[in-house]
Amino acid sequence: MERIGIFGGTYNPPHLGHIQAAVYGKTALNLDKLYLIPSHISPHKEIPTGSPTPEQRLKMVTLAAEGTDLTVSDMELSRGGASYTYETVLTLRHQHPGAELFLMMGTDMFLTLDSWREAQLLLSQVTPVVFYRGDKGEREQIEEKRQFFASQGISSVVMENPVTEISSTQLRRMLVFDCAAPFLNEKVLAFIRDNGLYGTGRNYTNLPMEELEKVVCSLVKPNRVAHILGCRDTAVELAKKWGADETDAARAGLLHDITKALDGPLQLTLCDQYGMELDAFSREYPKTLHAHTGAMVAERIFGENEAVVSAIHSHTTGKAGMNILEKIIYVADYMEPNRRFDGVELLRAAAFADIDKAMVMGLEMTVSLLKKEGKTISKESQEALEDLKYKP
Repeated sequence: MERIGIFGGTYNPPHLGHIQAAVYGKTALNLDKLYLIPSHISPHKEIPTGSPTPEQRLKMVTLAAEGTDLTVSDMELSRGGASYTYETVLTLRHQHPGAELFLMMGTDMFLTLDSWREAQLLLSQVTPVVFYRGDKGEREQIEEKRQFFASQGISSVVMENPVTEISSTQLRRMLVFDCAAPFLNEKVLAFIRDNGLYGTGRNYTNLPMEELEKVVCSLVKPNRVAHILGCRDTAVELAKKWGADETDAARAGLLHDITKALDGPLQLTLCDQYGMELDAFSREYPKTLHAHTGAMVAERIFGENEAVVSAIHSHTTGKAGMNILEKIIYVADYMEPNRRFDGVELLRAAAFADIDKAMVMGLEMTVSLLKKEGKTISKESQEALEDLKYKP
């Protein structure tokens, strides 16, 4: 019996993880053919405004699959409209009568599979194959869903994904930061750059404030936007109070979390791509790196001045000898209007009465929390506290 694999998606853009997973799955499942099928309009995932055209996504998938035995199909693009998987499966069933069809997907899709359009028909035609990343909680969710399907007489296959892991959303951010090369086929990356896709052809240097806000908000997680705007506005108010440059305060406030959406491994990738050497603390706690990577992005991609870059660099840990703008961004990040924790109102009052006192309060709160959680306190935070508490 012929064994056929189906691996659909928006492929926006197609990255090495997609191709490696497909090749791995084809071999592990002993498939005779595996189709990569870019969707026209995904019912499950909205394609961001300004994304490549369907034809460009198809071209990128074709380039990404070169040198493999994977088969790229335009059947969903040619069909137009919303790309419902059951229609694709029926088309392939007609082309491969009697074949066993394997529908490959990630965890999120697998967990919602029974809610898809014509799910009962779809599941009567395919064996679902789910790739998972190995997280315990994720594995438990998959197993629960697998057992549910089994109770309905539906068999499924669970495969640990041993290949490059990155989401297309994260990859689009890395493209703007000019650090996506480790995750893309060289020809795909060249196509993206040649066509100015995903903002790669844009000059981000010294953007006007309104445009900078739009770009920043597009690169962070949606639930982070309110914090960023709150930090910017608070930094401007503190700059007015303490005589700092208001424009620098606004730009540093907007950009201070520009790389916050990147997970720990991607933070390390960005450091590697920018040639940044890391100390032991940073490697142990890569999630704290967004201040360092944010400063590098602010300088290299957005062309910000030294004052803005330095304020971003020290906004999480502080440091000894901080200037007024650096203190303002540290404190504004800590107590902007969206922050909610015991003592925040006292910190807000101190920020407009004695900025150094506010710094000490923020640092001591952080140190106390880290000690309670059994985590290491950075050398920079210790030095900042010592400098502020014991300076003449």
